[in-house]
Amino acid sequence: MGRYDDIIDLPAHKSKKHPPMSKLNRAAQFAPFAALTGYDAMVQEEARLTDSQTELSEYQLEILNLKLSFITDVLENDNIPAVSVIYFQPDAKKSGGSYKTVTGKVKAVDATASTLILYGSEDIENRNIEPIKIEFERIIDIKGELIDHLNDQL
Repeated sequence: MGRYDDIIDLPAHKSKKHPPMSKLNRAAQFAPFAALTGYDAMVQEEARLTDSQTELSEYQLEILNLKLSFITDVLENDNIPAVSVIYFQPDAKKSGGSYKTVTGKVKAVDATASTLILYGSEDIENRNIEPIKIEFERIIDIKGELIDHLNDQL
C-alpha cells in the first residue's frame, strides 16, 4: 500500500467561494518571466541602424558656402528667406546618426558660431518659440525658392 493510495481517487476539491481559474490564467502563472530586465530593449537598441555622416567634396562645400553667403545677403536686405535644410543629426545613444530635413524661415547666419538659425515656427512674430540651430558642418544641402535661382546661375 502506497503513501497516498487512500486519497488518489477522490474527486478534486471545488471551492464554493472562488470560481475555477481559466486554463489561460493558469498557464500564465507558469509562463517564463524576463529574468534580465531591460535585455529586450538592449537587443532592440543594438539592432537599430544608424547612418554615417557623408563627407562633402571641395566642390560641394564651395556650393554650400555660396548658398550661405547668398542667404546672408538676402537677410541684410531685410528679406526673410524660407529654406529646407538637409542635415546630419548625430545619434545620442550610439555612433552614427540620421539625415533630417527641416523647413523654415531663416533668422540668421551666425558665421562666428558656424550656425544657421531658423525660426522655430511658421509664425515669425512669435518670439517665444525656440529657434532651430544647425551647425554648418552638419549641413548637407540647402534648398528653397531663392536658393533655386542661385542654382540656376551656377
